[in-house]
Amino acid sequence: MIPIGFIGTGNMGEAIISGIIKAGLLPAASIVIFDISEQRTKKITSNLGVKVASSASTLADQAETIILAVKPNTIAAVLTEIKDNVHGKLIISIAAGITTETILNILGKDARVIRVMPNTPALVLEGASALARSAACTDTDFKTAQALFSSVGQTIEISEKLMDAVTALSGSAPAFCFIFMEALADGGVKAGLPRDLALKLAATTMKGSAQMVLEMNQHPGQLKDMVTSPSGTTIEGVSVLETKGMRSAVIEAVYAAYQRSIELGKSSDK
Repeated sequence: MIPIGFIGTGNMGEAIISGIIKAGLLPAASIVIFDISEQRTKKITSNLGVKVASSASTLADQAETIILAVKPNTIAAVLTEIKDNVHGKLIISIAAGITTETILNILGKDARVIRVMPNTPALVLEGASALARSAACTDTDFKTAQALFSSVGQTIEISEKLMDAVTALSGSAPAFCFIFMEALADGGVKAGLPRDLALKLAATTMKGSAQMVLEMNQHPGQLKDMVTSPSGTTIEGVSVLETKGMRSAVIEAVYAAYQRSIELGKSSDK
């Protein structure tokens, strides 16, 4: 029996597989994958050397733990295909908006399911993953999932009722950060910096600022005040951001993503 199987090998699936191997949790030979895209399968096997199953149901037969890394609109079909092959196995889903209840309705109420919301910084082993478990899951099941996702960043256990909010914040927010980073770089270019230098400074500044929040145990507002001198350059920029409504725009963006996550979960139940 192969320890881990991945159904779906998009960017996130590939990142997790790579992290597991890099962290030394499992060798490539202990991981089996299936993807409907032959091109993706060839890429993953060429880069990482994992095994390949001929179908989702075959993979479910072979693997002890199965990670569902498929699109939300296909998960019902995948679960229906594998439901007779996963009795007694741990199922981990990273499909956005898909509740454990949705999965249990297909696999059965006694299925051991852990729902995980990772994010794309997992691609560089700096991810943030929130985990919620079904009632049938054991502490050993949770430790297994935690170890897998710790290989690509930080993990935290949450109540599933918070998962849509987590999806909106840590799941969607990397895109918001990239937009802000690009805008910072554009501002640098407007002020005369070469494009490559402006982008490097913007990215490094965002990374360093995030690290300050994580390590200094101070509220972001306090850290902002450290930079904002009376009548200085920073307060002029802050004033523009407040006037243009950046703060409220970000809040509404996260809330819109939250509402969409709820909608995805409801549509999957139909």
